[in-house]
Order: sequence, then structure tokens, then C-alpha cells
Amino acid sequence: MARKKVKLAYITDDSARKATFKKRKKGLMKKGVQSVLARFNSMPSMDQSKKMFNQDTYLRERIGKVQEQLKNQKKENRKKEIERVMFQSLTGKSLQGLMHMDLKDLDRTIDQHLEQIQSRVKSITEEALKNQSQEQGASVAADHKPDHVIKRWTI
Repeated sequence: MARKKVKLAYITDDSARKATFKKRKKGLMKKGVQSVLARFNSMPSMDQSKKMFNQDTYLRERIGKVQEQLKNQKKENRKKEIERVMFQSLTGKSLQGLMHMDLKDLDRTIDQHLEQIQSRVKSITEEALKNQSQEQGASVAADHKPDHVIKRWTI
């Protein structure tokens, strides 16, 4: 049973245009699902089992990913909390209410910040010395006069 050719023109009536769009979309989706299922069914059963994804394994993978995200978020929150305590202690707030573990983490965080500051100071100092030596070398080269003067021989 052949269908007539669809005339692709702008449909001026809003409700008719929306209804036509829904019908065409439904038909295309049906056709797409059928083609995917046909490809899947044409595969050997071994490949089909590799491609299948049951709900149990999907949920286990999602739970694992979410647990990993939660662990990372807890780590990040802990780091920010310790940094906040560190900066508050610099303003004069007491550290008396902290637990032993909090103090160890605070010590580690302070050490990390000190290392970063020391490496930054070292690189800035090296860069300043390098620039200073380049400037001195340029001024010495400008002030340097040749040790010998080439004389012209006249005959």
C-alpha cells in the first residue's frame, strides 16, 4: 500500500502544524528504534551480551561513581575548612577547640603553604638576580672601551 508523497510546505495553522510535527517525529522515532533493534538482533549472541546493560550493573556503576564524587567532595571540604581555621588563627582566633586530628591537618596545611611561599620567593629572587646581572652586563658592555686601537698605515 503506497502512500502519497508528503508535500513539504509551511503549514500556516498552528494546531495543524504542531499535530503534523508530532506525527512526523513519532514516525521518525519509531523508524530509528526499529533500525537500532534490527542491528542489535543481527549481531551474534556473544556480541549482544557484551552490549547489553542490565539495571543491576548500571546502578552499581552509578553508586560507585557517586561514592567517589562524595569522597572527593569531603576531601575538598576538609581542606577548605582547615584553611579557614588557619587564616582565622592568623587573625588571632584561638585554636583551643580543635581535636588532635584537626591540629595535625592544620600543621600539614601550614607546611604546604610555607613550601609554596618559599619556592615562590626563591624563583622571584633568582629572576631578580638574573635581571640584575643582565643589566650590569649591558652597562659594562656599553662602558667597555677596546683595549687596542687599530692604526692606519699610510704610505
